[in-house]
Amino acid sequence: MKQYSHFTGPDGASTDFESSKIVILPVPYDRTSTWIKGADKGPFALLEASPQLELYDIDTACEVYKQGIYTLPPVSVDLSPEEMVKSVESEVKKLLDEGKFVVLLGGEHSVSIGSARAHAAKYNDLSVLHLDSHADLREEYEASRFNHACVAARIKEVAPVVEVGVRSMSAEEKDKLPPEDIFFARDIVGRTGWADEVASRLKDNVYVTIDLDVFDPAIMPSTGTPQPGGLDWYQVMSLLEAVARNKNVVGFDVVELCPNENNKAPDFLAAKLVYKFLSYVYKDNR
Repeated sequence: MKQYSHFTGPDGASTDFESSKIVILPVPYDRTSTWIKGADKGPFALLEASPQLELYDIDTACEVYKQGIYTLPPVSVDLSPEEMVKSVESEVKKLLDEGKFVVLLGGEHSVSIGSARAHAAKYNDLSVLHLDSHADLREEYEASRFNHACVAARIKEVAPVVEVGVRSMSAEEKDKLPPEDIFFARDIVGRTGWADEVASRLKDNVYVTIDLDVFDPAIMPSTGTPQPGGLDWYQVMSLLEAVARNKNVVGFDVVELCPNENNKAPDFLAAKLVYKFLSYVYKDNR
């Protein structure tokens, strides 16, 4: 297994699991990707970039690392997609039972299924906010129900799903969610108030799954399936802030970072995304 860094590095990482409120769980899995391979390297690239973060967050005026952020060893992923989902679900369930706030780092998007299942079993009145350029609502793709193109279809079996940033789907997917629960990227551009509208569609407890291709490839080219016309940094931040302000965010994942050795900026963007979202979630110490 590749060596990994601890999130935020020596200045901000906790060395004590028991006292840490937040745990980072890497899942370097990339078996069902259908175009550019390399998402299994994503967690390591994000962690490697994270020591460059400033530990003080300007927008929230807080230092969320003081809550304790402990980085766990990567989940073993030499498994079929279905077995991997079960393994992730089991690992996340254990952590939730210990009272931890879990941040899952993918890996391809199929890793999110197990984490969402574990959170749905733990929390009543849960909904899932799905940030993605793709709808991921296929029942099956390439002979697997656990392909990365089926993520939202599997998650909505255990919790309602609201999607944001979508700009690519198949004909079979277009009627799989109520129209009011899909916020297409084209309908967000130039609008105000949309982030609070998204939040209003969610239940009290919210799990958030973030496929990095929700961002425009101009700022996030390092994904396995980039799509033009994506959201910018401040659009995504405004949404995450609105959700954290209005709802109880119980966990989240960041997936589909496919790192490029010649461009480290997307790795840092992914690391800062994790830290910013944690800052919003813990702004008032929960």
